Formats: sequence, structure tokens, C-alpha cells
Amino acid sequence: MGNHIHLLFGEGNKELSDTMKRIGVSYAYHYNWKYNTVGHLFQDRFKSEKVDSDAYLLTVIRYIHQNPAKARFINELTDWKWSSCIGYYGEKTYPPGLLDSELILSMFSEERASAIAGFKEFNEAKNEDKCLDNETTKRLTDDQARAEIEKIISAFEIAQIKSFPKSQRDEIISKVKKIEGLTQRQAARILGVSPNLIFKA
Repeated sequence: MGNHIHLLFGEGNKELSDTMKRIGVSYAYHYNWKYNTVGHLFQDRFKSEKVDSDAYLLTVIRYIHQNPAKARFINELTDWKWSSCIGYYGEKTYPPGLLDSELILSMFSEERASAIAGFKEFNEAKNEDKCLDNETTKRLTDDQARAEIEKIISAFEIAQIKSFPKSQRDEIISKVKKIEGLTQRQAARILGVSPNLIFKA
């Protein structure tokens, strides 16, 4: 997009923050070399959210593909040269090997041509999809978030949670993640655990 990008990652062995740092540093190095400039390129830290269902996974992909058209940069989804859209439509993408379209296409059909046709119909359907960019949900302050977490753990102190056995800790974190207006990074900071642990719980 004009001042930001959307990326959808499959979970790997590395922390998301490490991956984003590597991408940011590499891109800044390339950009500064290409345009003979110096300094940082990105103003703020990246925003992220967990995709925790097949339905939301499809929503996120469609949101990303349609974003340039909704912003009126293009008329056809395939016109945006930085998009993975053409890869899902069966065409080659650059760089090769970066996009894995098979998981998504398999949700529509086992037969490739039918899968591509089904995905294309879904991908181009009119919608009111809202993803990370939607700010309609009011975010909790840290004090508000702590109060909500304390309601869930009641008999314990927040500082104790990180030392609990994994099963007990994950059960509490799963409940914490359902608190409306609480971000995963915020939950990690308050509980004193890594964002990746919050993500996986």
C-alpha cells in the first residue's frame, strides 16, 4: 500500500518479532542502497494478530487482496503487482517459492482447476471484511487489562502465572486472550511471558 504493507505468515520456529526485524533491516538496506539514502524507513512497530480459524484465514487473505482495490489504487485485483493474488489464480509469482497456495486452494476443492475457480469467486466477492486495520474495538489500557486479568485468575497474583505448569498456564492464557480489547502483545507484557507463548497457548 502507499504507506504500509500486509503480510500473512505461517507460524515458524522463530519469534515473529525476530522475523519482522530481519525483513525490516533487509528491506531498509536494499532501499537505501537503491535510492542512495540513509536511515530508518518504518515509523512504528508492526501490528499483528493471530489467525485462529480457517474462516478468518480466508477473510484475511481476501482482505489483503482487496485492499488495493478498496483504496482505489487499482480496478482489478490482479493489477496490483505486489500482491500474491495471481499465485492463487494459478499464475507464477516472484520470487518463486515464497507463496504456498495449496493449503488455501485445498479448502475449495481437491481438483486444482475447481479450487482456483472457487477461490477466485470467494476472493472477488463483495464484502465488509474487517481485519487488523479496523479500530472499532476499544483497546484497554494496561491498568484496565490488569483488572480484567485479575478477575480471571482471582486466587493468584499475576506475577505467579509465568511459573505455573504449562497446562495450567496455557489454560489461563487462553481465557485471558478472550478479553475484549486486550492485545496479545499487551497480555504478554502484563503476564511477563513472551508474545510467542501467548500466540501458541
